[in-house]
Order: sequence, then C-alpha cells, then structure tokens
Amino acid sequence: MSEAFKLTGGCNCGAVRYVLSAPPLAVAACHCANCRKQSGAAYSVNLVVRASTLTVEGDLAAFSDTDTESGAPVERQFCRACGSPIRSLPAATPKIAAVKAGTLDDAGAYAPQVHIWTRSKLPWVELPAGAVQFEQGPPA
Repeated sequence: MSEAFKLTGGCNCGAVRYVLSAPPLAVAACHCANCRKQSGAAYSVNLVVRASTLTVEGDLAAFSDTDTESGAPVERQFCRACGSPIRSLPAATPKIAAVKAGTLDDAGAYAPQVHIWTRSKLPWVELPAGAVQFEQGPPA
C-alpha cells in the first residue's frame, strides 16, 4: 500500500504552515506585474492546486487584488507576522489555489512547467528553450 501524498511548507517565521494532500495540477511561472510585485521577483512560481487539497494553519492576512485582466479579484494571502506570500485565491476559479513554490519545505522538484502572462515579462528574463508559454493566462 502506498503512502498518502503530503507536501508541506510555510512562511519565513514559521507562524503559518500548510499541507497539500494531492500533487499539484501544474507548476506555473507567472510574469504578470501583480505577481511580480507580490513576490518581489521577476516572476512568481506557483503550484496550481485544488483548493480542497490545501490545509493552512496560522494567521493569514489578505489583500484583495482587483486590478486583474478578468476583472475578478484575486485574494493574495500572506503571513501576518513576517509578510511571506503563501497563496493566491482567484475569484474567477474558486476551486483553484496558487501556492507560492518558494514557501515549500522542499521546492527542488517543482520547476515551472509553463510560463504565463509572458507579454508582461521583464525584457531581461530569458525563458528556457522550448518552454511552454502563454502571452496571457492559459486557455480554460
């Protein structure tokens, strides 16, 4: 009998911890300006997961990002104590969560499979040869 899937992570200070009980649906690098600002980096690497498979413990704060292409807000949740971004919850796809890959306890196996919103990528960012990419979000 196989062991159940379990992927863990948390914030920089340890006040927020999470468990993912199923493998991610995808790992995406988002190059949109909003994700860049939230991550403080050239792009944000996210595990796209079913929201129902993610359990989060700790005190999260949230910012409702309403400046989105779809017009539907994205709730960007982060640790109230240290500010580490933890997950984004897009209202347009309420059964999906985007978990920040950098918060995984062991992120080594989760390289981006796809790059999205590449029309917004910074000019000095070079995507890997043959990378799957979309100028906007992937087709529904």
